[in-house]
Amino acid sequence: MEVHHFTYGLVTPVIAYVMSVIGSLLGLQCARRARSVAQPQGWLIAAAVSIGGTGIWVMHFVAMLGFSIEAAQIRYNVPLTLASAVIAIVVVWCGLTIVTRWKYLPWALPAGGAVTGLGVAAMHYSGMYAMKSDAVLRYSTMIVIVSVVIAVVAATAALWFTLTVRGVPATLGAALIMGVAVTGMHYTGMSAIHAQWPAVEKAPAGADAVQLLLPLMIGVSVITMLLFINVGLSDDHEPPPPADNPPP
Repeated sequence: MEVHHFTYGLVTPVIAYVMSVIGSLLGLQCARRARSVAQPQGWLIAAAVSIGGTGIWVMHFVAMLGFSIEAAQIRYNVPLTLASAVIAIVVVWCGLTIVTRWKYLPWALPAGGAVTGLGVAAMHYSGMYAMKSDAVLRYSTMIVIVSVVIAVVAATAALWFTLTVRGVPATLGAALIMGVAVTGMHYTGMSAIHAQWPAVEKAPAGADAVQLLLPLMIGVSVITMLLFINVGLSDDHEPPPPADNPPP
């Protein structure tokens, strides 16, 4: 069976990329605030919701609007889809917490990147598991492994950006790069899929993409707008550059 990743042309990948950049940009701004306050957990949670929720999870399902299988139906298990959102947000928060709390230790960045990257891959494939079809889906093991490696590298780079990026131009540039990395991981993982007809046809249960995406987009858009307003109204005290000799 023929699998289509760009059913509507470039519309879905472009919108998916834009959502990833918006989530990454907002997350980087929240992380920048976290570096300048004594109690950073609130800003780290906001950064995790922005990057994990908008930048990764919403990007994934916007891109999935362009995914179709010739002559096959596609539905989504709503509880599993929502669970994949929780995975994305929690693992980004874990990675941010690791690199923030132990930022002077050499293992913090690779450990945080590995945790976050493996979590992002888990989110992607749990989201794919939530997709139900009357076709049988198979995955190329090698391409899956490549997508996981991309996720870990992208997550490590994203965490490095949250620690080092200063200034609006640099933040915007970092968000554009993060958007490429996140969407690249998604479409690499999607290219691993092969579909075939099952021996016994069975109609899939669940919500279709539009039923799932409309309330999701409204909810996430409201949350993103509120976070942008919060970031804009908060005091922006740029933290001083790190000392040459960090404390033990």
